[in-house]
Amino acid sequence: MSQQVPVIVLREDTERTRGRDAQRNNIMAAIVISEAVKSALGPKGMDKMLVDGFGDVTVSNDGATILKEMDVAHPAAKMVIEVAKTVDAEVGDGTTTAAILTGDLLKQAEVLLDKKIHPTTIISGYRKAAVKALAVIDDVAEDVDPAAADYKKILIDVAKTSMSSKFVSGYRDTLSKTVVDAVLAVAKDIPEGEELNIENVPRQKQIGMTVDKTELVKGLVLDKEVVHAGMPKKIVGAKIALLESALEVTKTEFDAKISITDPSAMTSFLEEEERMLKDMVSKIVESGANVVIAQKGIDDVIQHYLAKEGIMAVRRIKKSDVERVHKTTGAAIVSKIKNLTAADLGKAKIIEQREVADDKMLFIEGTPKSSVVTLLVRGGTDHIVDEVDRALNDALYVVRDIVVHPQITYGGGALAGEISNQLRNYASTLVGREQYAVNAFADAIESLPNTLAENAGLDPIDVIVSLRKAHTEGKVNHGINITKGKVDDMKKARVVEAAVVNRQIIMSAAEAAQMILKIDDVISSKGGPGGMGGMPGGGMPGGDDE
Repeated sequence: MSQQVPVIVLREDTERTRGRDAQRNNIMAAIVISEAVKSALGPKGMDKMLVDGFGDVTVSNDGATILKEMDVAHPAAKMVIEVAKTVDAEVGDGTTTAAILTGDLLKQAEVLLDKKIHPTTIISGYRKAAVKALAVIDDVAEDVDPAAADYKKILIDVAKTSMSSKFVSGYRDTLSKTVVDAVLAVAKDIPEGEELNIENVPRQKQIGMTVDKTELVKGLVLDKEVVHAGMPKKIVGAKIALLESALEVTKTEFDAKISITDPSAMTSFLEEEERMLKDMVSKIVESGANVVIAQKGIDDVIQHYLAKEGIMAVRRIKKSDVERVHKTTGAAIVSKIKNLTAADLGKAKIIEQREVADDKMLFIEGTPKSSVVTLLVRGGTDHIVDEVDRALNDALYVVRDIVVHPQITYGGGALAGEISNQLRNYASTLVGREQYAVNAFADAIESLPNTLAENAGLDPIDVIVSLRKAHTEGKVNHGINITKGKVDDMKKARVVEAAVVNRQIIMSAAEAAQMILKIDDVISSKGGPGGMGGMPGGGMPGGDDE
């Protein structure tokens, strides 16, 4: 009988984990990530301080921000981060909840795996439970009528709920109104078939003053100042030339040397250069423009002549701001100055340079497109301004979610309590081991109000017992009133959420948990370029694989 020769397929520096060990490692990694953001959930949630390799500090309790800033190597942990990123990109809020739910689904699945229930049975049960959970959301969600008298109040309540867990919770009454006004202003000019985009509400961050001084400017705000001291600082009845090219003498793309033997030739060169620059100014003056906004540089000589003509000019504008000026004022983006005509000019009632804290900014107001608004974000320090900006971003998204998908549910764990209650009833109708998986899904959903209670310093056991009792009695809107420290009617407390956010959380978390559970073999290469980077040493910051 011939001797068996072992066949080596994988490289020497390759690690392989199989079966139950692979599942356990993946589940543990995902749980660690979800546990990291657990204490940030809810109005009483805590903030995290993240310091990157360069020493830059980020202070936030926004789930997506925390997870993006974490330097994660494990592939299963990256999947949880992807869940938070997906929820953030799609609906803008609920990122912490999504990460926690993913971790708790896997924690419950591990208990079932220890009972020798097969992963595919758990996945099948989770899939059925997710479909049922989405059906429950559809059942309990309330439609919002845009024509109703309380429509704006509902939007303000949704924005307040989004901000209640953020640093800005103390200013949420004023900020929520500002956010709703911004979204409604942009929404009124959306063409048929085009979706409302939050990027149409630009935010300019400026250190100084307090958070409640954050304001909504009806117009555009550019973080630029007029290029020449002699230029006017305010133009009424502005005619705007929007230039993509530089107002400078074009330099050649190749090196060249010119030998000059006669001093008069040198003078001729200089005069020719000045003539070319004067021609550019003449072209601007002929077009009738009294404001020049350039994406690139403006020569000092041109600045001088424009100032003499009483024309205001700003330079080095961001590409995104050039696009906004084009859309809002109607100014054509001119790539060559010689092609500029009166028809290319945009219009605005007032363009003015104003001082904001220690900086100067350009305000463009009274544009033909009346829906143009800019949020001027204020705060005492860099970290505060950044956190206010993140809170406003989430609030803008949830208000947009209601405008686009006009359905609301109630927060404070009310929806989670109702879903877990109905899932347990549904589980009893199933035959076989999937019943265990559906009950496990219900337990995972119930961990959300449990975490809310823990973070608020309440007894989670007492709270969950009260919540279960309320939902068994058919009180679908009852959740945890953090202020009163008891289970109460969230409809009366006006803790309102967008139904589409909760749908996205359920779908993303359930899909990620199912994907991680289906893995029973992890092969990771540590050496050389082109390695999988799946285990420690091959990861990218924030879970990005790009």
